[in-house]
Amino acid sequence: MSNAINFDKGNYRFIPTGVNRFSGGVAAQPGYEICRVVFSAPVPLKEGFDLIQAVLEAEERPLTALCACELRSPEPVSDSDFNKFNELYLETLKEWGLVKGKHNPVARSNVSPLVGAPAEPSFYAFSYTVETDIEEATFVIAGSCEVPETPDDYIESIVAYQDVSPEGLLQKAQWVLGEMERRLEVLGHEWADTTATHAYTVHNLHPFMATELAQRGAINHGLGWHLARPPVKDLEFEMDCRRILNERVLTID
Repeated sequence: MSNAINFDKGNYRFIPTGVNRFSGGVAAQPGYEICRVVFSAPVPLKEGFDLIQAVLEAEERPLTALCACELRSPEPVSDSDFNKFNELYLETLKEWGLVKGKHNPVARSNVSPLVGAPAEPSFYAFSYTVETDIEEATFVIAGSCEVPETPDDYIESIVAYQDVSPEGLLQKAQWVLGEMERRLEVLGHEWADTTATHAYTVHNLHPFMATELAQRGAINHGLGWHLARPPVKDLEFEMDCRRILNERVLTID
């Protein structure tokens, strides 16, 4: 099991993964909490980073306080095209000092809505750390699909590859739920500590809603089901979860 790594410049710790696109999750260090901001409408990446910077500066927080990004993409793409997108995304993170050795500490989810997808990769929401007197822990578990986060070709490792039958979707969901639980454990938490759980898929979750999600305790606060696909072709199921006590909406004109 991976151990969480402290990222003191951001006042949080993160779960390393086998890729540099994102971390597996983040948790605020003592004396800090994670806050979340949702944009009222998707914001293209460059404009989104500018708005994030403005929020951080207004709260007198360093750029390195950014700890999680939630993205929306126009449509699922090939693994190679996804890597090209990530190069552009990572440029800003590097400029902001959001790198620790070979690791990217920022957690992330990224999906493509079935209806109303943006014309270009955009921000949906972001999270960052602030100082606090609250002693309760806050954390964000990054989005995970039915494939291990390794530098290898996704296609070779997809669980139940191209199988969207009820049995195939169950296998995918079981793998993703297991990964959620692994990441929660790394940060010292469990489902009971979460305040929100989200699933991203265009397929029917109902056949295993009770037997898998509910019985595990994954949806004690309900389930946010987004009608969306993961960002890479042939991936069908993504989840994330979090414990955040302060959230707000930033209105986009």
